[in-house]
Amino acid sequence: MQIRIIGGSDAGISAASRAREVNGDAEISVFLADDFPNYSICGLPFFLSGETPDWHSLAHRTMFEGIDIHRSSPVKHIDTCKQAITVQGANGTVDSLSYDRLVIGTGAVPIRPEIEGRDLPGVYELHTMEDSFKVKKHLQQSGAKSAIIIGTGYIGVEMTDALSHLGMQVTLVGRSRVVFPSVDPEFGAVIGETLTKHGVEVVNGTEVARIESSTSGLLVTAKNGWRKSAELILLVVGVAPASGLAREAGIPLGKQGAIQVNSRMETGMPGVYAAGDCVETWHHILQKCTYQPLGTTSHKQGRVAGENAAGGSREFAGSVGTQVVKIFDMAVARTGLGFGEASAAGFNAATKDSTFWDHKAYYPGAEEMRLRVTGDPDSGKLLGAQIVGHWKSEVAKRIDVFATALFHGMTMDGLNDLDLSYTPPLSSPWDPVQMSAQAWLRENMNVRNKNADYMREGRREEPDARGVGAPQC
Repeated sequence: MQIRIIGGSDAGISAASRAREVNGDAEISVFLADDFPNYSICGLPFFLSGETPDWHSLAHRTMFEGIDIHRSSPVKHIDTCKQAITVQGANGTVDSLSYDRLVIGTGAVPIRPEIEGRDLPGVYELHTMEDSFKVKKHLQQSGAKSAIIIGTGYIGVEMTDALSHLGMQVTLVGRSRVVFPSVDPEFGAVIGETLTKHGVEVVNGTEVARIESSTSGLLVTAKNGWRKSAELILLVVGVAPASGLAREAGIPLGKQGAIQVNSRMETGMPGVYAAGDCVETWHHILQKCTYQPLGTTSHKQGRVAGENAAGGSREFAGSVGTQVVKIFDMAVARTGLGFGEASAAGFNAATKDSTFWDHKAYYPGAEEMRLRVTGDPDSGKLLGAQIVGHWKSEVAKRIDVFATALFHGMTMDGLNDLDLSYTPPLSSPWDPVQMSAQAWLRENMNVRNKNADYMREGRREEPDARGVGAPQC
């Protein structure tokens, strides 16, 4: 069996590795457009900040036993009728290669906003290893001391931290009314305050119109008249699915331009699978397809695609959109739906903000942690959660508890039954996850009284040990 895989990042390498595990006889080959198989794009800010000085360490895997890796060999065409791909090799040759199974893992491409002067020297995107090398070279050769970052999402805030770590004066500019629109505005405001505290100029509600050369470097002008100069400009306003190859092959795409797949990661063409940032993702709560370009999701989808391409049978269970990011000494995490998202989706949503110590206050080093939970007062079900706290406060662990609860349809009250770990230096007898759920319940007392049975929904309750059918320990 010939399994061809287009793309050597998260989805592609995960697909190849799983296919090799499932089918030891298959011939597996991976075709990369660049020279960097399985490098962590998420690690680029830390490479540029100097916290991860050697870019080679960003590689997840360096050994690909039983997998044929073709570097700098972009696939130019897919012929689904002949079951063949056209590959431009590193030496310039063009070959047509047949396949029995094909996995498309072409990822995403940066969104390029209509900004005059976006191609000027000193203006960079940050999406690939090559992009990071260009930025690194600019920083080393120019000795730049100032930067303007256009885009206040995931990469924007991480690069704000990274360049500040180098001692640069950073300005963060975005169209949204608060930074990091992945979280509710109340938490975005908290992030903005933290950035300002660390010397970052935050400019919200501002759309950049043009960039031009000036005596002081590069002058950025916004549509509202705001102007500022800097020696380095980063354009990081988001990504779009790299689905052009699939579209040209007649493979169906969704409304946002991502490849349509089913739970087995099968496309609309026989023998063709797709995974990662180029495909639609099933949202576990919304129960519909969305576009969620996340590394964790890409790995899972790639694994499913690789297993099925090799003859296995596995389904992708969906995503709840769990994310976490470190910004200076703060960690910000989210999962599920925020209040605005839940309301827009038609849920009768209620949200509660609470603040608790990350561990027992009598043990040194306790930090405040702010949790924002959203639920449905009619059913009592958890819909989403967001957390802001010190980056050493187990923020990621806590959001993962919420993500697990969401995945299994638990109620707010069901969180109280979870057997979570406790020791004074690390938590409390009631973890902040549970205390935030209790705070939500207190504010939504009508839920408790509406239906005494609702609290059992989403909880793995066993019969009373004194009754019939009690579990035997």
